Amino acid sequence: MSTWDREADAFLGCTAAFDDAQAVIFGAPLDATTSYRPGTRQASRVMRAESYSIETYSPYQDLDLADFAVCDSGDLDSPFGNPARALDLIEERSRAILAAGKLPLMIGGEHLVTLGAVRAAARVFPDLHMIHLDAHADLRDSYQDEKLSHATVMRRCWELLGDGRIHQFGIRSGEREEIAWAKTHVRTRFFDLEGLGDTVRQLAGRPVYLTIDLDVLDPAVFPGTGTPEAGGLSFTDLLGAIRLAGSLNIVACDLNELSPPLDPSGIATATALKTMRELLLAVLSGRTRRL
Repeated sequence: MSTWDREADAFLGCTAAFDDAQAVIFGAPLDATTSYRPGTRQASRVMRAESYSIETYSPYQDLDLADFAVCDSGDLDSPFGNPARALDLIEERSRAILAAGKLPLMIGGEHLVTLGAVRAAARVFPDLHMIHLDAHADLRDSYQDEKLSHATVMRRCWELLGDGRIHQFGIRSGEREEIAWAKTHVRTRFFDLEGLGDTVRQLAGRPVYLTIDLDVLDPAVFPGTGTPEAGGLSFTDLLGAIRLAGSLNIVACDLNELSPPLDPSGIATATALKTMRELLLAVLSGRTRRL
């Protein structure tokens, strides 16, 4: 983006130059396949604008974004109505960030955006695993006759990674057929985060992609999302999961499914902002400890 002003437009505290950065943020404004209530394409823009309502310091982790070098590289120019091309652009941006030895952190967008970044990460890390926090299994082979959909994204990721490499938590929605299929192909924990600690121990030292669909949170905490599902996690639950996963070798990550038009109260945006800060701090501090 030639008009991108890193100082004026970046997410709070994320104004480092690309060459100096440990992590690079980018937005993927895509909601081309959202089947219920669109609006996620606005998430990255709104999150940047509202990020100055929070502090760079986290009392949860006693860490500060000001102590890390993070570059916000702006939004991709995603073509509306062309998810295949949007995924190509996401893959290209992710690959460039990984090639420079930096952590990509993508702001969605609908959950389909994850596929582009996983394509890039799997090229660099053939033994890649995924930790997937979500209300929905997203394992359908097709949805409304489409192979590329927010409802099929984990199935497409499985085609890249294979059996036993996707570890799902918080799942509480899915078709009978996809849940049956999941039993022999992915590792799914329904309703909560039990077993995440064991998974973290098993994945120690391996490259991991962390994807967080914010509708894993209960709608009372996070109402501004396209397909809310009752019975989700609390913010404290999610923060604990992020801190656990942050101890792993997270090579790329994303945060998706905030839909600002569905959030007139601002509650969901505020929650997404704190989640973004805590995710950055947990992963970057984990990377620093491993150096």
